Amino acid sequence: MSLLIDHSSTSNSVLLCPPISSKVNFQKVDESGVLIFDTAKLQNHLPNEFIWPSGDLVNSDNTTQQELNEPLIDLGGVLRSDEEAIATAAQLVRTACLKHGFFQVTNHGIDPDLVREAYDEIDTIFDLPMDKKLSLRRKPGDVVGYDANHSNPLSFVDYFKSVVGQEFEHTGRVYQRYCEAMKELSLVIMELLAISLGVDRMHYREFFNDQRSIMRCNLYPPCISSGLTLGTGPHCDPTSLTILHQDQVGGLEVFADNKWQAVRPRHDAFVINLGDTFMALSNGKYKSCLHRALVNEDKERRSLVFFVSPKEDKIVRPPQDMFARKEPRKYPDFTWSDLLEFTQNHYRADVATLENFTPWLLSSKPSNF
Repeated sequence: MSLLIDHSSTSNSVLLCPPISSKVNFQKVDESGVLIFDTAKLQNHLPNEFIWPSGDLVNSDNTTQQELNEPLIDLGGVLRSDEEAIATAAQLVRTACLKHGFFQVTNHGIDPDLVREAYDEIDTIFDLPMDKKLSLRRKPGDVVGYDANHSNPLSFVDYFKSVVGQEFEHTGRVYQRYCEAMKELSLVIMELLAISLGVDRMHYREFFNDQRSIMRCNLYPPCISSGLTLGTGPHCDPTSLTILHQDQVGGLEVFADNKWQAVRPRHDAFVINLGDTFMALSNGKYKSCLHRALVNEDKERRSLVFFVSPKEDKIVRPPQDMFARKEPRKYPDFTWSDLLEFTQNHYRADVATLENFTPWLLSSKPSNF
């Protein structure tokens, strides 16, 4: 399980971006392109380097006031093993995943106090002095800043105490508990996904029981030119499943029906969306959809994100139940580490990731087949 305290394209003070040519005072830190940037300057001036190019998929002017009509799924009956409630939930999951891969879940069993504590610890991390944050940042090209041992429940605590400081023991305990809760929720969702696809209901739960997970804490400061920039640009998740809790500021948008649609924040719900790896596991039946995060002109925005992927060496292929129906395979077998290498080093994840990944995989690793 991994914990990543991340800095997005306009978030906080450490930015990964090209050298700045603006007259605003920036300071280059090292040759990797990591810059120290005073976010207070976003209230007065937005450097040209942070203005996204115009275009249907990136220009904020393409935003509508329309909200995504994603299902709101009550997991209360599912967690009580009520078969009627499970069937209803699975049908709602199927409807969403055939169209855009987004839905929200309520009565999910996650303690709201734990969610609140996880948000509190975001402030603890992002309020650290600049020199401390620079010492903890990801190295260029790395996906995670911290890789913990699944079998050691104190590994989060040990990391925060040894790397961030003794006073961060509580932070480690909070995120350890949060990630354990997210893993349990992810396995419930995996079972519903299997039922919705008509395959062995335990198939995905068992496949992801030893999952590879990443937790990301995001903070987006307000920006006076919020209509010209994005907190996170348009992308699809290359992972399998994303569990997001967004604060009440909002900003998450999904590109569906040829327009950007907002996902309404709900304090008692988690947003669930599929990634490319699960699209492959469903043989392309379910969608990994383009989405983005907008910054707000007046308010700071925070979110908690938990990404679920298979263990790196597991073979990603649809369940045998699908092959029995004589369905043609849409994608070759691959491992999560293969797709991770492709999206981190060769390709920014978008709506065509798997189509572009397949020829790369076949040409670079022919021995796999």
